[in-house]
Amino acid sequence: MNLLLKPVIRLRGHHLICLHFFSGEGYDSEFVENLRKVLKRAEAGEEIEVSSGADDVCRKCPHLRGERCLYDKNAEDEIREMDWSALKLLGLENRRKVKWVEIREKIPGILQGWSKDYCRECDWRTVCEQVIMPLKHQSVL
Repeated sequence: MNLLLKPVIRLRGHHLICLHFFSGEGYDSEFVENLRKVLKRAEAGEEIEVSSGADDVCRKCPHLRGERCLYDKNAEDEIREMDWSALKLLGLENRRKVKWVEIREKIPGILQGWSKDYCRECDWRTVCEQVIMPLKHQSVL
């Protein structure tokens, strides 16, 4: 018996939040193209499995070595802490299966707490602000 498995997107905690603000920028063209594909699949309704480590976004990151982020010497520990906090804010746990629409609905309610704790020092802050500012003017957040 040959059972076809439905594809599942694997995303870690902070990507469940931060991908909502993707605007076409990234480390390199391969990374950006991968982000576009992951988001397209998520927005099309494919199931997402919450990951506890390197996920489908990380797979094309130039800083990933094995299963560890080597962006800087503290990156892996900082990312894992950020993932844990994201899951707490979203009310999710590792290995849970969710849909993108479920996560998207929670973003306005958690964005203030998330941005206070994580966006101030983030290298991607100016990129995300380009997406967030128009939303604030629409009274979405």
